[in-house]
Amino acid sequence: MDFLKLVSDVGFPIAAALASGFFVFTTMKFILDSVMGSVKSMQGIIIALDNRVKTMNHDLIRLDVLMSTALGTKPDIERIARAQGKEDARRD
Repeated sequence: MDFLKLVSDVGFPIAAALASGFFVFTTMKFILDSVMGSVKSMQGIIIALDNRVKTMNHDLIRLDVLMSTALGTKPDIERIARAQGKEDARRD
């Protein structure tokens, strides 16, 4: 009944344009909501992978220093300095 009243007030072309605009808006909202859910889950995966890379880098530097100490050679100070100030990403 409300649609028929709208048609009689503004005319059929305008009422049809409003109805189709609402349909397009609803469809786009549904599609974007599902895409945002996927993006958020991918963001969580990317953050976890980044933490793993940081952890592996930290472990490699630690092993490098341990091996240099055990073999009696000078550790790569530049590599240690590049990693200085970065937080360890491990959660232990």
